Amino acid sequence: MKNQSLQDQLLKAGLVNETKAKQARAEKRKQSKKQRKNKVEASDEAKRLAQENKARQAEKDRLLNEQRNKEAEKQQLVNQVRQLIERNRLPKAAGDDGVAYHFNDDNKVKTIYISAELRDKISAGKLAIVGLDSVYDVVDVEVADKIGARQPEAVIVRFSDDEQPAVDDEYAEYQIPDDLMW
Repeated sequence: MKNQSLQDQLLKAGLVNETKAKQARAEKRKQSKKQRKNKVEASDEAKRLAQENKARQAEKDRLLNEQRNKEAEKQQLVNQVRQLIERNRLPKAAGDDGVAYHFNDDNKVKTIYISAELRDKISAGKLAIVGLDSVYDVVDVEVADKIGARQPEAVIVRFSDDEQPAVDDEYAEYQIPDDLMW
């Protein structure tokens, strides 16, 4: 009785007749065929879902790589600007020798101390002020143009040769004393 199926046991006990047993076997065969058929459909569905997930992951990876490349390019430009500034900066005035030069950066008035000669050259359009990481330096106009091509927001003050700092026309008729320092 150990190796007999439940169906055989029910037949011997007289609880089920032979026709019902045959019907149950036929039904069992039909169900197993359906399951095999459904497994093929289910495996096709699983393959389709796996392909969709793989495509989504590939798109996500592509976007992530694109973002990393953009960040690397930005960092490379910042490094190029930093290198240009470090190699071409002009010495600022030290101690009491310096004259305060005021300029605007992000709607804030900033001050650097430079020599009077550098101040005059900045006003004449021969030098420019560039800034990176809240550090301001004076560089030549050609270098400022190279920096501006890579990172325009790094060039803070740059007058063109023909452009002079704005002069208020209302006071043009008044003379300015020679000993007045701004």
